[in-house]
Amino acid sequence: ITGDWNTIYIAVDNKEKIQQGGPLRAYIHHFECINNCEQLSVTFYIKASYNCTLLTVVGTREEDVYVVNCEYEYMGENSFEVNRVSGNLILFYAENLDGVRKTKVTHALGKGDSLTQEDIHKHEELNSERGIPNENIDDATKTGKAPE
Repeated sequence: ITGDWNTIYIAVDNKEKIQQGGPLRAYIHHFECINNCEQLSVTFYIKASYNCTLLTVVGTREEDVYVVNCEYEYMGENSFEVNRVSGNLILFYAENLDGVRKTKVTHALGKGDSLTQEDIHKHEELNSERGIPNENIDDATKTGKAPE
């Protein structure tokens, strides 16, 4: 899992959260395992008001998920799961509770700028399993990516 990754597709059950400038419009850039992956550092960019902000959060493993105690107030409570499907695909699932509503988000991450049809299908399956409509998938490569 450790290394640089690109957000190719993002999907969410509450579309406004990932619109341009939305609080969950994130471009994941890097994962780093800590202590044999008991913790996982996630570096990502949030694009808000035409500015990119670099953030790093560290999730602590609690059974099958990583829980993040965010110091960034607007992000609320977060937990995430990371599944490395292949050398070229990571499926990332997160839940965000902003104090009012729980939002479910998935990212399909690749090493390049595109995914195979099989990888896209795996992302769609994850969305279906988590109750996220596939019509809410957004091609992140058309709106930007994490700066190098």
